[in-house]
Amino acid sequence: MLRVSKLTDYATVVMTVLAEAQAADAGVLSAQALAERAHLELPTVSKLLKQLAQAELVESFRGVNGGYRLARAPERISLADILAAMEGPFGMTECSAHAGACGHEPHCGVRGNWRRVSDVIETTLKQMTLADMRRPPPPRRATIPLRLATA
Repeated sequence: MLRVSKLTDYATVVMTVLAEAQAADAGVLSAQALAERAHLELPTVSKLLKQLAQAELVESFRGVNGGYRLARAPERISLADILAAMEGPFGMTECSAHAGACGHEPHCGVRGNWRRVSDVIETTLKQMTLADMRRPPPPRRATIPLRLATA
């Protein structure tokens, strides 16, 4: 099963809370306020905010009225940005993210196709923004089972 890490999921939740605060013109939010609104533990939120700030997705402000806010508009922050901040370069397999990472690469026949799959997913993540994540999801369409052709 394909999954993002728990921390990446939580980072998306925290970023969505910041986007909602920005939409409500709430100014900056403290790490404590973010933890409460996101229903997450403060140490976890603090760790996330540090990584998100290093990736320049959030801005931090010190002092009594300090806190955090998005570094740019929610429409300009993609899920790919958040994923990269938390997990590094995207790839479905190690070799599709980093060439030369596998000893089987010189004689592997599937690396190129994994790269194609990675590209499709990455494109989707780049198109989906933090603003999109604030909206209710569209109704789910029925899926058609994938059938593999047999020779």
